[in-house]
Amino acid sequence: MRRIAHISDLHFGRHSTPIAEALIQSVNEHQPHLIALSGDFTQRARNSEFAEARLFLDRLPQPKLLVPGNHDIPLYNIFNRFLRPFTKYDHHFSTLGQPANFFRDDEIAILGINTARRLKQKNGRVSIEQMREIERALGDVPNSIFKVLVTHHPLAAPFGTPAVKLAGRAMPALEIIRKAGIHLLLSGHHHRAGSGSSVEVGAGGSVLVLHAGTAISTRTRGMEGNTYNLIDIADREVSVGLMDYGGDRFKEKSRTGFLFNDHGWRLIRTSGAP
Repeated sequence: MRRIAHISDLHFGRHSTPIAEALIQSVNEHQPHLIALSGDFTQRARNSEFAEARLFLDRLPQPKLLVPGNHDIPLYNIFNRFLRPFTKYDHHFSTLGQPANFFRDDEIAILGINTARRLKQKNGRVSIEQMREIERALGDVPNSIFKVLVTHHPLAAPFGTPAVKLAGRAMPALEIIRKAGIHLLLSGHHHRAGSGSSVEVGAGGSVLVLHAGTAISTRTRGMEGNTYNLIDIADREVSVGLMDYGGDRFKEKSRTGFLFNDHGWRLIRTSGAP
C-alpha cells in the first residue's frame, strides 16, 4: 500500500498561518510515502512569498513532487513574465522536488508536468513535447505499477461533479494518457475538491480523476473550506480521504473508494459527508 498526500493551491501571500500549521501537523501524523503538490504556491510570485512557501515545505516530510501553477508566474512584471517566468520558482524549489518531476518505486510511478503558460493566464496548456514526455516516462512502466500524472490545471472532470475549464489540448493529452496506461490524474486550480472516473472520450472512462481544493488559502470557493486529499493505493483499489479544516485541525470529512478492473474504474463505497 502507498499513501499520497495531494495538496494544492497554497497561495502564500493570501494564506492562513494557523491553517498552515494545522496542515503540517496533519500531514506529518499520516506519514505519506509521497506528497504531490499541484501548484499555485504563491499569490503573486513574489520572492517573499516563495521564500515563505519554501520554509513551509521544508517542514513537510520528503519525498515531494511539485508542479507550478499560473499564480507562480509574475503577473505585473511583464519582462519577467515573458522572458523568465519560472526563475523565482526554480530558484526557491529546484532542490526540493523529485529529479525530473518523476518518482517511482516498486508500487507506484508518478510524473508531474508544468501546464502553466506565460501567455495563458488561467487555464494552462499541455504541449506536444509534454505528451511525448508522458509517453517516455510512463508508457514503458509495467501496468503492474500504479501510474499517476500530476498537473496544476485539470485535464478531465470527474463524473458527477460541476464542470470546470480544462487545460488546452486536454483531449489529445487524454488519449496519450490512455495509451500510457495511467490510472490516476491529480490536479488543482479551481479550489474545489472532487473525485470520480473520467467520462472524457479520449480516456474512455478508464482514468480516475482527483481534484484538490485549496489547502491553506483564504481564497476559498462557495461553501468549500480548506481541504487536501489523502490517497491510499493498494494494488488496483484507491481510497480517497477528504481532509477538511474544522477550525482547529484537519479531520477526515469523507472517504470514497474506487476499484479498477477490465471495465475501468467503479465506485465501491462512500462514507461521511458528500
